[in-house]
Amino acid sequence: MDPEILRSSFAVVERRAEFAVKYFYSHLFRHNPELRRLFPADLPQDMERQRDRLFAALTFVMDGLEDPGLPRYLRDLGRDHRKYLAQPEHYAAVGASLIAAFAFVAGSAWSTETGKAWSEAYATITRLMLQGAWEARHQGEPRWWDAEVVTRTRHGDDLVALTLRPRQRLTYSPGQYVSVNMPRLPCVWRPYSLANAPRADRTVDLHISRVDNGVLSTALVRQTRVGDVLRLGAPGGGLTLRTPADRPLTLIAAGTGWAPVKALLEQLETAHEARLFLVARDITHLYDRPAVERLRTELPGLAVTYITPAPGRPRTQATERLLTALGARAGWTRHDVYVAGPPDLVEEVTEALPALGTPADRVFHDLLPPTGASRPRPVGAAEWLLDRPVAAWHSPADRAPRG
Repeated sequence: MDPEILRSSFAVVERRAEFAVKYFYSHLFRHNPELRRLFPADLPQDMERQRDRLFAALTFVMDGLEDPGLPRYLRDLGRDHRKYLAQPEHYAAVGASLIAAFAFVAGSAWSTETGKAWSEAYATITRLMLQGAWEARHQGEPRWWDAEVVTRTRHGDDLVALTLRPRQRLTYSPGQYVSVNMPRLPCVWRPYSLANAPRADRTVDLHISRVDNGVLSTALVRQTRVGDVLRLGAPGGGLTLRTPADRPLTLIAAGTGWAPVKALLEQLETAHEARLFLVARDITHLYDRPAVERLRTELPGLAVTYITPAPGRPRTQATERLLTALGARAGWTRHDVYVAGPPDLVEEVTEALPALGTPADRVFHDLLPPTGASRPRPVGAAEWLLDRPVAAWHSPADRAPRG
């Protein structure tokens, strides 16, 4: 496959992305009507989001064509893609419709050579994803983990902390996330960070914040009860601890970005020197202070700073106060930094840290979660093609890491 041909033709298709996605789904369902059940029921009404999801995935692959980590990413993608009940023949159908859509919207910019390059590229992607799915299946990994809700703690109107007990052991690293589904909302999966280090009783915690118009988050916050069973996808994400015990670290968490940071703190050794900046839109959204204070007691080297906007001021002031607080601290050249939270905050913080002295390769965060039509979106494993979290695709250069 020729990366230059792929990128140049993809740039042409991007300019007519909305039409390309409509053509893709129309072609796919016309020729393969049985696949419609694998997609969310609201697909026709949510075409803009589907457009962004599809092109986010493609942009990620285009950006990483020469990246040696891309094969591993695609194998992990295939591993977790099993939760959508995808079969080998489905990959072929999706590929045929995708290439048909690209060829149609590219018009005269599409050639036999272009079609050959895309066919080869898609064949490689399929091979790696199916390899990942095969490896997971033969290692005895389930398509998803059924997990019973054993405790439910409500924090205000729009946030809930759930403790789940998976029926099979879920192996993961602190800082990772899982995708979550409710059986009565088929095909709707969304990623949520695990809010604890692994425990002997195998239970896991999730912090769910309701998103406006978010069908799954709303149901999880307002309707989930003890005894309900949720589905968890395979763990993913790279916000894992990599700092040696003799090096200090800074952890910055905003909103439910506290969940993965809490898991990282639970993994720290008692003597580890660390500082935590916990940011919230207002004082009422500092929802887990007892756990913070418990960790401060267990970790004598942990310094905690709470940051909220002044009463009556916009929530953006919290970010301003955070940046001011960071600038007032010293020792950034020695610290590893872990950041998790809303994408706007993560982006501002990660851009500010190098000026404070933190080397860019010692600032850690995952890919950005969605915030709106014009912002970067996540492109983590297992969301590709069928139900990918939305991502910015208009300008791949604008894609930033998430927290």
